[in-house]
Amino acid sequence: MSPRPAPQPRAAYRHIRAIPTRWMDNDVYGHVNNVTYYSYFDTVVNGYLIERGALDIARSEVIGLVVETRCNYFRPLSFPETIEAALRVAHQGTSSVRYEIGIFRAGEDAACAQGHFVHVYVERASGRPVALPDDLKRALAPLVV
Repeated sequence: MSPRPAPQPRAAYRHIRAIPTRWMDNDVYGHVNNVTYYSYFDTVVNGYLIERGALDIARSEVIGLVVETRCNYFRPLSFPETIEAALRVAHQGTSSVRYEIGIFRAGEDAACAQGHFVHVYVERASGRPVALPDDLKRALAPLVV
């Protein structure tokens, strides 16, 4: 088993998106449920791509499918907080991208949770992997660490 990673600082990421927590995000223990963090991951990545014209969720011929994901939790969050999801690209392959995400309490420097997911980009019609489109590469360039 690999050693537990340490929380990353906010400065380790290239893009930040504020996301308000919702009442339904809390579990019976009074904090954001672990599965909800993956929704935050999707929100920061796909929001970024949509805003930069690299993804049209209804019409893009090339789409990203999640093939791997992980999250480490350090400190709990709970409703009603606005969290900040921070994003960077750790690896860009021919047809895949490893996105790394830190989840921060607003104004704090150390991640409350952090993880990654890997998108493999495929042709929507066939489901077959394809090379990353140029518009996607341009959108990702500022995120690469």
